[in-house]
Amino acid sequence: MPNILQYLSGFGNHFSTEAISGALPKGQNSPQKVPYDLYAEQLSGSAFTAPRHHNLKCWLYRIRPSVLHHEFKPFTADKYFTIDIHHPVAPNQLRWDPIPFPKKSLNFIDGLTTFAVNGDLRLRQGAAIHLYSMNASMKDTFFYNADGEFLIVPQEGELRFKTECGILDVTPSDIIVIPRGIKFQVELRSKQARGYICENYGSPFRLPELGVIGANGLANTRDFQYPTAWYEKKSGDYQLIAKFHGSLWQAKIKHSPLDVVAWHGNYAPYKYSLKLFNTINTVSFDHIDPSIFTVLTSPSNTPGVANVDFVIFPERWMVAEHTFRPPYFHRNMMSEFMGLIYGPYDAKEEGFLPGGCSLHNCMSAHGPDKEAYEKAVNNPLKPARYDGNLAIMFESSLVWQPTAFAWNANFRQKNYLESWQGLEAKFSDTQK
Repeated sequence: MPNILQYLSGFGNHFSTEAISGALPKGQNSPQKVPYDLYAEQLSGSAFTAPRHHNLKCWLYRIRPSVLHHEFKPFTADKYFTIDIHHPVAPNQLRWDPIPFPKKSLNFIDGLTTFAVNGDLRLRQGAAIHLYSMNASMKDTFFYNADGEFLIVPQEGELRFKTECGILDVTPSDIIVIPRGIKFQVELRSKQARGYICENYGSPFRLPELGVIGANGLANTRDFQYPTAWYEKKSGDYQLIAKFHGSLWQAKIKHSPLDVVAWHGNYAPYKYSLKLFNTINTVSFDHIDPSIFTVLTSPSNTPGVANVDFVIFPERWMVAEHTFRPPYFHRNMMSEFMGLIYGPYDAKEEGFLPGGCSLHNCMSAHGPDKEAYEKAVNNPLKPARYDGNLAIMFESSLVWQPTAFAWNANFRQKNYLESWQGLEAKFSDTQK
Protein backbone atom coordinates (compact mmCIF):
# COMPACT_ATOMS: atom_id res chain seq x y z
CA MET A 1 0.00 0.00 0.00
CA PRO A 2 1.37 3.49 -0.78
CA ASN A 3 1.90 6.20 1.78
CA ILE A 4 -1.56 7.78 1.94
CA LEU A 5 -0.07 11.17 2.81
CA GLN A 6 1.70 11.44 -0.53
CA TYR A 7 -0.11 13.59 -3.08
CA LEU A 8 -0.07 14.37 -6.78
CA SER A 9 0.37 18.08 -7.46
CA GLY A 10 -0.95 20.44 -10.13
CA PHE A 11 -4.44 21.85 -10.66
CA GLY A 12 -6.52 20.10 -13.31
CA ASN A 13 -3.71 17.89 -14.61
CA HIS A 14 -4.27 14.41 -15.93
CA PHE A 15 -2.95 12.02 -13.29
CA SER A 16 -2.22 8.30 -13.24
CA THR A 17 -1.84 6.47 -9.94
CA GLU A 18 -2.03 2.88 -8.78
CA ALA A 19 -2.00 1.29 -5.32
CA ILE A 20 -0.63 -1.96 -6.76
CA SER A 21 2.05 -1.94 -9.44
CA GLY A 22 0.63 -2.94 -12.80
CA ALA A 23 -3.01 -2.30 -11.91
CA LEU A 24 -3.36 0.42 -14.54
CA PRO A 25 -4.08 -0.99 -18.01
CA LYS A 26 -1.49 -0.20 -20.64
CA GLY A 27 -2.59 1.48 -23.84
CA GLN A 28 -6.36 1.08 -23.34
CA ASN A 29 -8.91 2.55 -20.95
CA SER A 30 -11.18 -0.49 -20.99
CA PRO A 31 -9.37 -3.60 -22.21
CA GLN A 32 -11.18 -6.91 -22.55
CA LYS A 33 -9.53 -8.11 -19.34
CA VAL A 34 -8.32 -5.58 -16.76
CA PRO A 35 -5.20 -6.42 -14.68
CA TYR A 36 -5.93 -8.14 -11.34
CA ASP A 37 -9.47 -8.90 -12.58
CA LEU A 38 -10.57 -5.36 -11.74
CA TYR A 39 -13.58 -3.64 -13.30
CA ALA A 40 -13.05 -0.60 -15.53
CA GLU A 41 -15.49 2.25 -14.88
CA GLN A 42 -15.51 5.77 -16.28
CA LEU A 43 -16.73 8.69 -14.15
CA SER A 44 -17.56 11.73 -16.31
CA GLY A 45 -17.79 15.20 -14.81
CA SER A 46 -18.79 16.85 -18.07
CA ALA A 47 -20.64 16.02 -21.27
CA PHE A 48 -18.76 13.61 -23.51
CA THR A 49 -18.62 16.31 -26.18
CA ALA A 50 -17.43 19.17 -23.96
CA PRO A 51 -14.43 21.06 -25.39
CA ARG A 52 -11.16 19.33 -24.63
CA HIS A 53 -10.03 21.96 -22.08
CA HIS A 54 -13.33 21.57 -20.18
CA ASN A 55 -13.69 17.82 -20.57
CA LEU A 56 -13.56 16.10 -17.17
CA LYS A 57 -13.33 12.36 -16.66
CA CYS A 58 -11.66 9.71 -14.56
CA TRP A 59 -11.13 6.05 -15.33
CA LEU A 60 -11.51 3.97 -12.16
CA TYR A 61 -10.20 0.41 -11.87
CA ARG A 62 -12.09 -1.09 -8.97
CA ILE A 63 -12.80 -4.35 -7.18
CA ARG A 64 -16.57 -4.11 -7.78
CA PRO A 65 -18.55 -1.85 -10.13
CA SER A 66 -20.52 1.00 -8.54
CA VAL A 67 -23.85 -0.47 -9.58
CA LEU A 68 -23.66 -3.09 -6.80
CA HIS A 69 -25.99 -1.68 -4.17
CA HIS A 70 -29.63 -2.07 -3.08
CA GLU A 71 -32.53 0.23 -4.01
CA PHE A 72 -32.35 3.86 -2.84
CA LYS A 73 -35.03 4.98 -0.39
CA PRO A 74 -35.67 8.42 1.20
CA PHE A 75 -33.31 9.42 4.00
CA THR A 76 -33.73 12.17 6.58
CA ALA A 77 -30.82 13.47 8.62
CA ASP A 78 -31.12 15.53 11.81
CA LYS A 79 -30.16 18.66 9.89
CA TYR A 80 -30.50 18.06 6.21
CA PHE A 81 -30.10 19.80 2.90
CA THR A 82 -32.93 21.91 1.55
CA ILE A 83 -33.63 23.76 -1.66
CA ASP A 84 -37.06 25.07 -0.71
CA ILE A 85 -37.41 28.68 0.44
CA HIS A 86 -40.99 29.52 1.43
CA HIS A 87 -40.58 33.07 2.70
CA PRO A 88 -39.74 36.46 1.14
CA VAL A 89 -36.05 37.34 1.08
CA ALA A 90 -35.57 40.76 2.70
CA PRO A 91 -32.67 43.04 1.70
CA ASN A 92 -31.50 43.16 5.32
CA GLN A 93 -27.87 42.79 6.31
CA LEU A 94 -27.51 39.60 8.38
CA ARG A 95 -24.88 38.17 10.70
CA TRP A 96 -24.61 35.04 12.83
CA ASP A 97 -22.48 33.87 15.72
CA PRO A 98 -20.69 30.54 15.21
CA ILE A 99 -23.00 27.57 14.85
CA PRO A 100 -22.97 25.60 18.14
CA PHE A 101 -21.27 22.24 18.38
CA PRO A 102 -23.71 19.34 18.75
CA LYS A 103 -24.56 17.94 22.17
CA LYS A 104 -25.30 14.49 20.78
CA SER A 105 -23.24 12.40 18.39
CA LEU A 106 -23.38 13.79 14.84
CA ASN A 107 -21.14 12.92 11.92
CA PHE A 108 -20.37 15.05 8.87
CA ILE A 109 -23.65 14.29 7.05
CA ASP A 110 -25.92 14.40 10.11
CA GLY A 111 -24.29 17.68 11.18
CA LEU A 112 -24.90 19.53 7.90
CA THR A 113 -27.24 22.52 7.91
CA THR A 114 -28.30 24.45 4.81
CA PHE A 115 -27.94 28.19 5.41
CA ALA A 116 -28.61 29.83 2.07
CA VAL A 117 -29.37 28.87 -1.54
CA ASN A 118 -29.63 30.51 -4.94
CA GLY A 119 -30.21 29.53 -8.53
CA ASP A 120 -31.73 26.16 -9.38
CA LEU A 121 -29.92 22.87 -9.08
CA ARG A 122 -32.36 21.40 -11.61
CA LEU A 123 -30.92 23.80 -14.19
CA ARG A 124 -27.35 23.35 -12.92
CA GLN A 125 -26.89 26.97 -11.99
CA GLY A 126 -26.35 28.69 -8.67
CA ALA A 127 -25.13 27.23 -5.40
CA ALA A 128 -25.98 26.50 -1.78
CA ILE A 129 -24.13 27.28 1.43
CA HIS A 130 -24.07 24.76 4.25
CA LEU A 131 -22.43 24.79 7.66
CA TYR A 132 -21.20 21.59 9.25
CA SER A 133 -20.80 20.98 12.98
CA MET A 134 -19.78 17.47 14.04
CA ASN A 135 -18.29 15.42 16.86
CA ALA A 136 -18.18 11.92 15.34
CA SER A 137 -16.74 10.08 12.35
CA MET A 138 -18.85 8.49 9.63
CA LYS A 139 -19.07 4.81 10.58
CA ASP A 140 -20.13 2.30 7.95
CA THR A 141 -21.64 5.20 5.97
CA PHE A 142 -20.57 6.68 2.64
CA PHE A 143 -21.87 9.67 0.69
CA TYR A 144 -21.93 11.18 -2.78
CA ASN A 145 -23.59 14.29 -4.23
CA ALA A 146 -25.17 14.16 -7.70
CA ASP A 147 -26.35 17.79 -7.52
CA GLY A 148 -23.04 19.63 -7.31
CA GLU A 149 -19.46 19.71 -6.11
CA PHE A 150 -18.53 20.46 -2.51
CA LEU A 151 -15.98 23.15 -1.68
CA ILE A 152 -15.31 22.53 2.02
CA VAL A 153 -13.56 25.10 4.24
CA PRO A 154 -12.67 23.79 7.73
CA GLN A 155 -12.84 26.42 10.46
CA GLU A 156 -12.05 24.24 13.47
CA GLY A 157 -10.89 20.66 13.79
CA GLU A 158 -9.00 18.21 11.60
CA LEU A 159 -10.69 15.90 9.09
CA ARG A 160 -9.65 12.97 6.96
CA PHE A 161 -11.55 12.50 3.69
CA LYS A 162 -11.47 8.93 2.41
CA THR A 163 -12.52 9.06 -1.24
CA GLU A 164 -12.71 6.74 -4.21
CA CYS A 165 -9.48 8.30 -5.49
CA GLY A 166 -7.55 8.21 -2.21
CA ILE A 167 -7.17 10.02 1.10
CA LEU A 168 -6.83 13.75 1.82
CA ASP A 169 -6.25 15.26 5.28
CA VAL A 170 -7.34 18.84 5.89
CA THR A 171 -7.03 21.33 8.73
CA PRO A 172 -8.20 24.95 9.16
CA SER A 173 -6.60 27.16 6.46
CA ASP A 174 -6.95 24.23 3.99
CA ILE A 175 -9.78 23.71 1.54
CA ILE A 176 -10.91 20.52 -0.14
CA VAL A 177 -13.06 20.13 -3.26
CA ILE A 178 -15.06 16.92 -3.79
CA PRO A 179 -16.35 16.76 -7.40
CA ARG A 180 -19.94 15.85 -8.21
CA GLY A 181 -20.52 12.10 -7.93
CA ILE A 182 -17.33 11.12 -6.04
CA LYS A 183 -18.07 8.83 -3.07
CA PHE A 184 -16.38 9.66 0.23
CA GLN A 185 -16.35 9.18 3.97
CA VAL A 186 -15.27 11.72 6.61
CA GLU A 187 -13.21 10.71 9.62
CA LEU A 188 -12.91 13.10 12.55
CA ARG A 189 -9.28 13.57 13.62
CA SER A 190 -9.97 15.85 16.59
CA LYS A 191 -12.58 16.15 19.34
CA GLN A 192 -14.98 18.16 17.19
CA ALA A 193 -15.03 20.13 13.95
CA ARG A 194 -17.02 22.73 12.06
CA GLY A 195 -16.73 24.78 8.91
CA TYR A 196 -18.31 26.12 5.73
CA ILE A 197 -19.39 24.40 2.51
CA CYS A 198 -20.24 25.86 -0.88
CA GLU A 199 -22.23 23.37 -2.92
CA ASN A 200 -21.70 24.48 -6.50
CA TYR A 201 -24.47 23.50 -8.93
CA GLY A 202 -22.89 25.26 -11.92
CA SER A 203 -19.71 24.79 -13.91
CA PRO A 204 -16.93 23.23 -11.84
CA PHE A 205 -14.57 25.48 -9.92
CA ARG A 206 -11.46 26.47 -11.82
CA LEU A 207 -8.64 28.96 -11.42
CA PRO A 208 -9.51 32.50 -12.50
CA GLU A 209 -7.81 33.98 -15.54
CA LEU A 210 -4.85 36.18 -14.56
CA GLY A 211 -5.11 38.75 -17.35
CA VAL A 212 -2.61 41.58 -16.89
CA ILE A 213 -1.28 39.96 -13.71
CA GLY A 214 0.59 37.63 -16.03
CA ALA A 215 1.75 34.07 -15.53
CA ASN A 216 2.24 34.10 -11.76
CA GLY A 217 0.17 35.10 -8.75
CA LEU A 218 -2.94 34.26 -6.73
CA ALA A 219 -3.32 30.45 -6.42
CA ASN A 220 -0.61 28.58 -8.32
CA THR A 221 -1.41 25.29 -10.04
CA ARG A 222 1.53 23.45 -8.50
CA ASP A 223 0.16 23.93 -4.97
CA PHE A 224 -3.06 21.94 -5.51
CA GLN A 225 -2.74 18.38 -4.24
CA TYR A 226 -4.54 15.27 -5.44
CA PRO A 227 -4.60 11.89 -3.65
CA THR A 228 -2.72 8.80 -4.71
CA ALA A 229 -4.65 5.59 -5.22
CA TRP A 230 -5.75 3.81 -2.05
CA TYR A 231 -8.44 1.22 -1.55
CA GLU A 232 -10.49 -0.71 0.98
CA LYS A 233 -11.12 -4.41 0.39
CA LYS A 234 -13.83 -5.16 2.92
CA SER A 235 -17.38 -6.45 3.08
CA GLY A 236 -20.14 -5.77 5.59
CA ASP A 237 -23.40 -4.00 6.17
CA TYR A 238 -22.89 -0.44 4.97
CA GLN A 239 -25.06 2.52 4.00
CA LEU A 240 -24.64 4.64 0.89
CA ILE A 241 -26.26 8.09 1.12
CA ALA A 242 -26.82 10.11 -2.05
CA LYS A 243 -27.94 13.69 -2.60
CA PHE A 244 -30.03 13.68 -5.77
CA HIS A 245 -32.37 16.38 -7.11
CA GLY A 246 -32.37 18.23 -3.78
CA SER A 247 -33.20 15.26 -1.54
CA LEU A 248 -31.25 12.68 0.41
CA TRP A 249 -31.52 8.97 -0.39
CA GLN A 250 -30.05 5.87 1.23
CA ALA A 251 -29.23 2.40 -0.05
CA LYS A 252 -27.75 -0.66 1.61
CA ILE A 253 -24.43 -1.79 0.23
CA LYS A 254 -22.49 -4.94 1.12
CA HIS A 255 -18.99 -3.62 0.53
CA SER A 256 -16.96 -0.45 0.88
CA PRO A 257 -17.36 1.63 -2.31
CA LEU A 258 -13.83 2.96 -1.74
CA ASP A 259 -12.37 0.00 -3.61
CA VAL A 260 -10.58 1.76 -6.47
CA VAL A 261 -7.14 0.18 -6.86
CA ALA A 262 -5.94 2.50 -9.65
CA TRP A 263 -7.20 5.51 -11.56
CA HIS A 264 -6.22 8.03 -14.19
CA GLY A 265 -7.89 11.25 -15.30
CA ASN A 266 -8.49 14.90 -14.44
CA TYR A 267 -11.67 14.52 -12.36
CA ALA A 268 -10.75 13.82 -8.74
CA PRO A 269 -10.83 15.43 -5.28
CA TYR A 270 -8.13 17.96 -4.46
CA LYS A 271 -6.97 20.12 -1.59
CA TYR A 272 -5.18 23.45 -1.31
CA SER A 273 -3.56 25.37 1.53
CA LEU A 274 -4.81 28.95 1.64
CA LYS A 275 -1.46 29.91 3.20
CA LEU A 276 0.08 29.42 -0.25
CA PHE A 277 -2.11 32.08 -1.89
CA ASN A 278 0.10 34.74 -3.49
CA THR A 279 -1.75 37.94 -2.58
CA ILE A 280 -1.83 40.84 -5.02
CA ASN A 281 -2.44 44.34 -3.64
CA THR A 282 -1.76 48.03 -4.27
CA VAL A 283 1.64 49.57 -3.51
CA SER A 284 0.60 53.13 -4.26
CA PHE A 285 -2.94 54.32 -3.43
CA ASP A 286 -6.59 53.21 -3.48
CA HIS A 287 -8.08 49.72 -3.49
CA ILE A 288 -7.79 47.02 -6.06
CA ASP A 289 -11.22 45.37 -6.42
CA PRO A 290 -11.71 42.39 -4.06
CA SER A 291 -11.90 40.08 -7.09
CA ILE A 292 -8.10 40.11 -6.87
CA PHE A 293 -8.44 37.75 -3.90
CA THR A 294 -10.27 35.05 -5.92
CA VAL A 295 -8.93 31.54 -5.32
CA LEU A 296 -11.43 29.58 -7.45
CA THR A 297 -14.28 30.60 -9.72
CA SER A 298 -17.32 28.93 -11.23
CA PRO A 299 -18.12 31.01 -14.34
CA SER A 300 -21.67 31.65 -15.51
CA ASN A 301 -22.80 31.78 -19.13
CA THR A 302 -22.15 35.54 -19.12
CA PRO A 303 -18.47 36.38 -19.67
CA GLY A 304 -16.92 38.06 -16.64
CA VAL A 305 -19.83 37.20 -14.33
CA ALA A 306 -19.36 34.41 -11.79
CA ASN A 307 -21.91 31.80 -10.87
CA VAL A 308 -19.96 31.79 -7.61
CA ASP A 309 -16.45 32.89 -6.63
CA PHE A 310 -14.45 31.63 -3.66
CA VAL A 311 -12.54 34.63 -2.29
CA ILE A 312 -10.23 34.98 0.72
CA PHE A 313 -8.85 37.87 2.74
CA PRO A 314 -5.56 36.50 4.08
CA GLU A 315 -2.61 37.81 6.08
CA ARG A 316 -0.83 40.49 4.03
CA TRP A 317 0.94 43.82 4.01
CA MET A 318 -1.11 47.01 3.67
CA VAL A 319 0.89 49.97 2.33
CA ALA A 320 -1.53 52.16 0.35
CA GLU A 321 -0.89 55.89 0.76
CA HIS A 322 -3.65 58.41 1.59
CA THR A 323 -6.19 55.60 1.37
CA PHE A 324 -9.00 54.28 3.56
CA ARG A 325 -7.61 50.78 4.05
CA PRO A 326 -10.51 48.66 5.35
CA PRO A 327 -13.22 47.66 2.86
CA TYR A 328 -14.95 50.90 1.96
CA PHE A 329 -18.72 51.42 2.16
CA HIS A 330 -20.23 49.81 -0.88
CA ARG A 331 -23.26 48.41 -2.68
CA ASN A 332 -22.82 46.06 -5.59
CA MET A 333 -24.45 43.60 -7.96
CA MET A 334 -22.84 40.55 -6.38
CA SER A 335 -24.18 38.92 -3.21
CA GLU A 336 -21.64 38.21 -0.48
CA PHE A 337 -21.68 35.44 2.13
CA MET A 338 -18.66 35.75 4.43
CA GLY A 339 -17.08 33.48 7.01
CA LEU A 340 -14.13 33.86 9.35
CA ILE A 341 -11.57 31.10 9.89
CA TYR A 342 -9.47 32.83 12.55
CA GLY A 343 -8.46 36.25 13.85
CA PRO A 344 -10.23 39.61 13.49
CA TYR A 345 -11.68 41.02 10.26
CA ASP A 346 -10.45 44.56 9.58
CA ALA A 347 -13.90 45.99 8.78
CA LYS A 348 -15.61 44.36 11.77
CA GLU A 349 -13.18 43.89 14.63
CA GLU A 350 -16.04 43.22 17.09
CA GLY A 351 -19.05 40.97 16.60
CA PHE A 352 -17.77 39.02 13.58
CA LEU A 353 -16.39 35.89 15.25
CA PRO A 354 -14.37 32.93 13.92
CA GLY A 355 -16.92 30.34 12.86
CA GLY A 356 -19.56 33.04 12.36
CA CYS A 357 -20.89 34.37 9.07
CA SER A 358 -22.56 37.36 7.47
CA LEU A 359 -24.74 37.94 4.43
CA HIS A 360 -24.91 41.12 2.35
CA ASN A 361 -27.09 40.56 -0.69
CA CYS A 362 -27.31 42.45 -3.97
CA MET A 363 -27.44 46.24 -3.44
CA SER A 364 -27.63 45.94 0.35
CA ALA A 365 -25.31 48.64 1.72
CA HIS A 366 -22.48 47.54 4.00
CA GLY A 367 -18.99 48.46 5.10
CA PRO A 368 -16.96 49.09 8.25
CA ASP A 369 -18.65 49.67 11.59
CA LYS A 370 -18.14 52.92 13.54
CA GLU A 371 -15.10 51.71 15.48
CA ALA A 372 -13.32 50.40 12.37
CA TYR A 373 -14.15 53.58 10.46
CA GLU A 374 -12.85 55.94 13.17
CA LYS A 375 -9.69 53.91 13.55
CA ALA A 376 -9.04 53.88 9.80
CA VAL A 377 -9.51 57.63 9.24
CA ASN A 378 -7.51 58.74 12.30
CA ASN A 379 -4.57 56.35 12.49
CA PRO A 380 -1.31 57.42 10.83
CA LEU A 381 -0.79 55.54 7.57
CA LYS A 382 2.33 53.45 7.80
CA PRO A 383 3.08 50.06 6.27
CA ALA A 384 1.13 47.58 8.38
CA ARG A 385 1.19 43.82 8.52
CA TYR A 386 -2.22 42.12 8.82
CA ASP A 387 -1.28 39.01 10.79
CA GLY A 388 -3.27 36.22 12.39
CA ASN A 389 -6.46 36.54 10.37
CA LEU A 390 -8.19 34.73 7.52
CA ALA A 391 -11.67 35.53 6.20
CA ILE A 392 -13.47 33.86 3.29
CA MET A 393 -16.30 34.83 0.96
CA PHE A 394 -18.69 32.94 -1.32
CA GLU A 395 -19.67 35.66 -3.80
CA SER A 396 -22.39 35.05 -6.36
CA SER A 397 -24.15 36.95 -9.13
CA LEU A 398 -27.38 35.41 -7.77
CA VAL A 399 -29.10 36.44 -4.54
CA TRP A 400 -28.44 34.20 -1.53
CA GLN A 401 -31.78 33.18 0.04
CA PRO A 402 -31.45 32.37 3.77
CA THR A 403 -33.24 29.22 4.88
CA ALA A 404 -35.85 29.24 7.64
CA PHE A 405 -33.27 27.61 9.91
CA ALA A 406 -30.77 30.43 9.32
CA TRP A 407 -33.38 33.16 9.68
CA ASN A 408 -34.79 31.74 12.93
CA ALA A 409 -31.50 30.58 14.44
CA ASN A 410 -31.04 31.70 18.04
CA PHE A 411 -27.43 32.51 17.17
CA ARG A 412 -28.43 35.06 14.50
CA GLN A 413 -27.46 38.53 15.73
CA LYS A 414 -30.74 40.42 15.84
CA ASN A 415 -28.92 43.72 16.52
CA TYR A 416 -26.46 43.57 13.61
CA LEU A 417 -27.67 46.85 12.09
CA GLU A 418 -26.78 48.67 15.30
CA SER A 419 -23.07 48.29 14.47
CA TRP A 420 -23.49 51.15 11.96
CA GLN A 421 -25.89 53.38 13.88
CA GLY A 422 -23.09 55.35 15.58
CA LEU A 423 -21.87 56.74 12.26
CA GLU A 424 -22.60 60.49 12.38
CA ALA A 425 -23.10 63.12 9.72
CA LYS A 426 -20.05 65.38 10.13
CA PHE A 427 -20.48 67.33 6.90
CA SER A 428 -20.25 71.09 7.08
CA ASP A 429 -20.66 73.26 3.97
CA THR A 430 -18.67 76.05 5.62
CA GLN A 431 -15.40 74.18 6.08
CA LYS A 432 -12.70 74.36 3.45
